[in-house]
Amino acid sequence: MPIRLEPRAAASRWVRYLAPVASALAAMIAGTLLFFFIGHDPAEAFYVFFVQPVSDLYGLGELFLKTAPILLCATGLAIGFRSNVWNIGAEGQLILGAICGGSLALAFDSVQGWWLLPAMFLAGGIGGMAWATVAAVLRVRFNANEILVTLMLTYIAGLFLSYLVYGPLRSPTGFNWPESTAFHGAARLPRLLDGTRMNAGILLALGVAVAAWVFVRFSYLSYQMEVGGKAVNAARYAGFGRNRMIWLGLLISGFCAGLAGVVEVAGTIGKLREVVSPGYGFAAIIVAYIGRLNPLAIILSSVLMALFFIGGEQAKVSLGVPSAITGIFQGTLLFFLLMSDLLVSYRLTWVGFASNSAEGGGAVDG
Repeated sequence: MPIRLEPRAAASRWVRYLAPVASALAAMIAGTLLFFFIGHDPAEAFYVFFVQPVSDLYGLGELFLKTAPILLCATGLAIGFRSNVWNIGAEGQLILGAICGGSLALAFDSVQGWWLLPAMFLAGGIGGMAWATVAAVLRVRFNANEILVTLMLTYIAGLFLSYLVYGPLRSPTGFNWPESTAFHGAARLPRLLDGTRMNAGILLALGVAVAAWVFVRFSYLSYQMEVGGKAVNAARYAGFGRNRMIWLGLLISGFCAGLAGVVEVAGTIGKLREVVSPGYGFAAIIVAYIGRLNPLAIILSSVLMALFFIGGEQAKVSLGVPSAITGIFQGTLLFFLLMSDLLVSYRLTWVGFASNSAEGGGAVDG
């Protein structure tokens, strides 16, 4: 081929951090062009998707409402990804967290104690960790690929939730809908702004992100995890057990995803139902990489992904486009992010037809 990829000697640090910004802008431009090709005015579509959803106080509340679970999942995943532990099942761990936290709320539906909500978050975090533990055991004991295991466990978690809301936890007064009884006041997150649905879940998510940044920036354990992921032999020589790093990466990400599940059922939904997440756990994978695995940068990328979610809902109502438009934007963003990362690490070199002919001739003569 006349074009060849050659590795760069060194990539600028600023270029690496600007690449996600350029990818986000490219995804927005590509999205508006998509609207043009399906018969909508690009300017109107851009306004409906990116501006109108946050043009009032209620819309801003919705933005931060969706930011909270995405941020929690992405923060946990980023810590695991830094140690090369590829947890792709945050969505399933979110569901298990919702089940455990929600089941506790239903079990104590007559209790009004202040301790109930913290106990729900603890139960949700433990539930997420327990689901991640399955993948950790299989990886450490049998060397099973954690990507496949965590992904498959997600579908099991979804089916388990369906079983519960169609069976043991279905509300007797819910007109046969697959959902539980509504949680009472002590099991609900308080709202932060009147006239919006934004709740205290965003404060928890921001607190976890800041704590994760402190852990990544100053913790010796985080250093061990990163070394264990990037240089296994060096880590083994230094006494950093690789299996321990796998356990930590999966358990931390599972705990954060479990917290996200409780934020959804105790805040936005207020009950258990068949679907508790529109895909926050999967979107968090993209968010973690847009934020370059930096918990503080992930805050901004979580807001962007939340805008994609509410923009897709707004476009569905105002423009009549399918709800799958949100997934298209997410996939486009991931494509541009991967492409920009490739160009940051490699340069395109024009080889030329003459050089190719000479190489081909040499091969034939030999």
